[in-house]
Formats: sequence, C-alpha cells, structure tokens
Amino acid sequence: MFSDPGVIVWTSISASRATLRNSAIELKQIPVGNPGPDEVLVQMEYSGVCHTDLHAWKGGHEGVGLVAAVGSQVNGLRIGDTVGIQWINRTCGVCEFCSTGRQPLCPKLQLSGYMVDGTFQQYCICKADNAVRIPSGISLEAAAPVLCAGTTVYKALKESEVQPGQIIAIVGAGGGLGSLACQYAKACGHKVLALSSGAAKRQMCLYDLGADYFVDYKSPDVAEEVKRVTGGGPHAAMIVSSVEEPFHQATQYIRPGGTIVAVGLPPGKICTDLFHMITQRINIKGSYVGNRDETEEALAIIIKAGIRVQYEVVDFSELPNIYDQMEKGMFQMQNMLVRY
Repeated sequence: MFSDPGVIVWTSISASRATLRNSAIELKQIPVGNPGPDEVLVQMEYSGVCHTDLHAWKGGHEGVGLVAAVGSQVNGLRIGDTVGIQWINRTCGVCEFCSTGRQPLCPKLQLSGYMVDGTFQQYCICKADNAVRIPSGISLEAAAPVLCAGTTVYKALKESEVQPGQIIAIVGAGGGLGSLACQYAKACGHKVLALSSGAAKRQMCLYDLGADYFVDYKSPDVAEEVKRVTGGGPHAAMIVSSVEEPFHQATQYIRPGGTIVAVGLPPGKICTDLFHMITQRINIKGSYVGNRDETEEALAIIIKAGIRVQYEVVDFSELPNIYDQMEKGMFQMQNMLVRY
C-alpha cells in the first residue's frame, strides 16, 4: 500500500507518470506495462476525479477505455472491447466475501490508485474478472462516473431495502452522487425526498431529477419538516453528504423501522439515542462501492431508464487545478472527468 509522501502515484497523458511531492502533481513518462496472465491492459479514454482521491491518494480509481492487450489466461475479453476500471482492481475470487458477492470486503483486495496503479494514466492494468463490461447505448463519458458514483449509490439503494412506493431520503441530493441517487431511486419505483440547500438545488431536484419532495437541510427544524412533508418520515435515508450534521439529523426523522445508509465520508461520528434506536427499530448501516456485477446492473438501468448523468470534461492537464479547488472547498462540478 502506498503510504510514504514520496511514493509514486500513477497517471499519464501519454504513458506518463505523476509523482506526488509536497501535494504537487508532477507528470513523468513511464513505460507501458504488460498485463499478467489473468489481467488486461486498458488504454484509458476518460477518468473520473472523485473526493475519495482526497481521502485516500491522488491516484485515480474510475475510468473507461479500450482493451489494448489481454493476458494468456483471459477469456471473454478481446482487444478493442470497451471496459471500465473501478476502485476494485483485483480480488482473490475465492474467499467467503468474493464467493457471496461482497468483493469489496475481500481481505486480499487491491484498490485502483491506492494499492496498485490507478486510472490517471494512459494505460492501466486490472484483473480481467474485475473489468466492467461497458454496454452499447451509453457514451464513455457518461459511463465513467457510474463506475464510482453510480455504483456506490445503486449499491446503497439496495442496502436500504426500501420497497417500491416507499419514500427514501437522499441527503446531499444536489451533488454528483445525489443527482444519480435520486434518478436511480425513481427508476426503481421509489418516492424521493431530496435534501439539499438553496433555490437552485430545489429547482434541480424537483424538476430535473424528479424528486417528489424537497427539504432544505439548513431549515431551522429539519426533522420536523421532513416528518411533515413525508407523513411520518422516510422509510430509508441515503446520506451522501460530506459533512457530519446530516447524519445526526437522519436519526431524528427516520420512520420507525427505517434504515439509514451512510455513504458520505466526513470526519466524525454518528450519535443517536440508544433507547430511541432500539425501541423504534432503527437500522444504521454503512455502504461501500458495488462489485462488478452491480456496476453492470447500474449501467443497464442508466440506459433503460434514460437516467441523465451530469458531468464536465476537462483536459488531463487541469487535474492539479481540480484537486486544488477540491482541497479549498471550491469544487462545485457534478461529476468531473479528465480526458486523455
């Protein structure tokens, strides 16, 4: 695992590498690697830029491109196929977690851009079994954010166990993950309560994303307003916010028997009254990124339901500026992609 500030982080515009020195990204040329027997080499076209890169390492963990070479043991993929590389770069494939569809918990998990070379390079290698097959009917630009943001919220929606017709609150609905979460929930037959802030976000959530209700999370009494508009509180809440307070608020307005799914990664803790949690049978669970099968399911729903993926594409050379904006809290794009 990369842990030293001087360790190389991989990236490229033409088979180049970027090193992280004093938080500055430096581009360097590197040789193109050769895939192992069970691996594929992918020529990257687009890579997402995610806030997780700030939490972990600036190495890139979601991207799409074309298979450029295949290992001797690879079946089912050919040169020229369109694939995606996501956070899960390699798993053992045989442990209790891999064998039950919980690959993100594999003890031998290798993570793109964190433990192995990431998607911020023109050519990237991953285990063939973990390469996401990109279907026809979706552009590479739209597919790239689904490999992280899309599969994350789709997995969280499944973890919520909310039923068709029931209400799910999407906390942080106006952001990149939230905008996809609202649309996935609607596509799966749920009613959506969007929590964000401001008139522009209200307009977007209700009219562009199809949310059924909207509450400004900066309201004086969020919990009471949520209960009022939903008739007793949502059956589930998916929290993709990057600040701590919405996690506390959700414990106050969730419907009895409901589930709170934590997705966002702010520093801090969830605090709740144990008596209330137990007697009201409130479930609180964490949800991580989905596996390859779930990612391909998420892509299929995008196409079938006509979900609109919001993204902005910039040249790879803008990557240092994007990180600078993120670290200063100035980054406001929906889903940012870099183009090689």
